[in-house]
Amino acid sequence: MPTLHFVRHGETDWNREGRIQGVADVPLSALGREQAHELAASLAARPIGALYASDLRRALETAQPLAERLGLPIRTSPALRERDFGANEGRIAAEVAAEYGKEVGTRWLSPDERHPGGESMREVYERVAAFLDELLEDPPADEIALVASGGPIRVGTAHLAREPVETLVWRAFDNCSVTTVEVGRRR
Repeated sequence: MPTLHFVRHGETDWNREGRIQGVADVPLSALGREQAHELAASLAARPIGALYASDLRRALETAQPLAERLGLPIRTSPALRERDFGANEGRIAAEVAAEYGKEVGTRWLSPDERHPGGESMREVYERVAAFLDELLEDPPADEIALVASGGPIRVGTAHLAREPVETLVWRAFDNCSVTTVEVGRRR
């Protein structure tokens, strides 16, 4: 079974401002572009044979330098998109948290709660789990990089660890961080 390298996209201006991004197609900041090039240099020595990314601009801009270094195409998938936060996208997360009485503006206590017009964590979990299950049915390479946002990385790693969505624990991922998972035998 393959090794998966989950890569969080580089910094955006919205990250720095504390804004909820979700599916808003926000580009990388100047720092984010630098981070993407540093990431490519650090991962270039790995024998990565396939590269996937969310179809959102921040993920694609992060994946591009790595694709060029590895000589690989970027396979895009909307399944790797961040959670849709609906009406709250673009808003300051701390303000949303205060308004709804939540600890963090993008986290809800129940996996079935959603921001107005948005997606529940259960829906994101199921979307990302279906993508990973299909990918692992016939892996295209021994090492695969997947560039996405923090939400899909969080639920994807939980799914691979067989953790149900009800027990997800909030975990932040730094911009351009790499979370490597060696996938064991599947049922």
